[in-house]
Amino acid sequence: MAAQTVASTTNSADSVDLGPAAALSCRECGHRVPLGPVFACEECFGPLEIAYDFSAYDTEELRKLIEAGPANIWRYAPLLPVPADVADKPNINPGWTKLVQADNLARELGVDAGKLFVKDDSGNPTHSFKDRVVAQALEAARAFGFTTLSCSSTGNLAGAVGAAAARAGFRSCVFIPHDLEQGKVVMAAVYGGELVGIEGNYDDVNRFCSELIGDPAGEGWGFVNVNLRPYYAEGSKTLAYEICEQLGWRLPDQLVVPIASGSQLTKIDKGLQELIKLGLVEDKPYKIFGAQAEGCSPVSVAYKAGHDVVRPQKPDTIAKSLAIGNPADGPYVLDIARRTGGAVEDVDDEQIVDAIKLLARTEGIFAETAGGVTVGVTRKLIENGLLDPTLTTVVLNTGDGLKTLDAVASDTGLTATIRPNLDSFREAGLAS
Repeated sequence: MAAQTVASTTNSADSVDLGPAAALSCRECGHRVPLGPVFACEECFGPLEIAYDFSAYDTEELRKLIEAGPANIWRYAPLLPVPADVADKPNINPGWTKLVQADNLARELGVDAGKLFVKDDSGNPTHSFKDRVVAQALEAARAFGFTTLSCSSTGNLAGAVGAAAARAGFRSCVFIPHDLEQGKVVMAAVYGGELVGIEGNYDDVNRFCSELIGDPAGEGWGFVNVNLRPYYAEGSKTLAYEICEQLGWRLPDQLVVPIASGSQLTKIDKGLQELIKLGLVEDKPYKIFGAQAEGCSPVSVAYKAGHDVVRPQKPDTIAKSLAIGNPADGPYVLDIARRTGGAVEDVDDEQIVDAIKLLARTEGIFAETAGGVTVGVTRKLIENGLLDPTLTTVVLNTGDGLKTLDAVASDTGLTATIRPNLDSFREAGLAS
């Protein structure tokens, strides 16, 4: 795919203020280009990502600046491609979600007390981690003069784009597979933007959006996960920043991260590496484990086979938010799992549902299916001896279970129906 160029209505790169962001750099060949709404290298067609200039930062001054910042992702503005006054602009301001010490879950899984944590991103404005990446992409859309915010989505991203656009006064038009969970359809539509169903799966939706970017009909459109992808993806770094700060500026020993496109996992690793280089955390080994649903597990299959190439799959899983059969960052996920000593594992739909219920029963966290995938994979990794139960481990829950009620609705409901008297209460066995 050829690199996309910015429409004539956008600002020039020279006028863009994106804080410490210095350029776009190709992840494959290292070729650099000025900041702009492009996502593919003109030399090798590799993916572009943000390169920074952090040379002026003093470690302790930076730490104090972060700790004095707002209780959202903009506390990390000095490490993101955003202007210094980003917190003063209308945005949905996600982040600083809870890091829950999950001792009840730890007992069930055989993990040492005080060592297992759940990073619960269901507390974001639209109840998924996608608010982080969209908030970041929105600032890039402002900088480049776009007027319409758009995306291809498996559900959560559509809602996040709709909410962010409404808050910032942008038009929104987002594209989803036509057969998404109804809860996600309603949440994406309620913000008043245009919601378009595409006949096909997510990969079909994504291909269509790439075509629209290259057509005059897409002029002035900022696709958060396509032509704004280098900026969008940086929002996932804030998960790494928050986890380390919430652990007392310490790296976790192990992380379990869900895989859809793979971008979240790769950017969490990038965030950890930045904290190490800046001296904000002590350098030590850590392992990153990727989690997929068996019905859409191209990265897991490649990892287990020892391959470097990820072969696309046709998704068939209840974990629709992870149902990307051709994950763009799949090869980079493989590299990170192998470099850090982690792994990539998958669980089937039954194990996903069991894990959702386990997390709810033990910690009072109702996760969507992606959270069931990470908890289920964590249990499987422990059983297989791949994850050390004595080390500090962080498991990500990226969304709210109210979005995927169908996954657990069939066998979850009333314990009993009784008459409004004590005899009926006792007869139902509820008095003990």
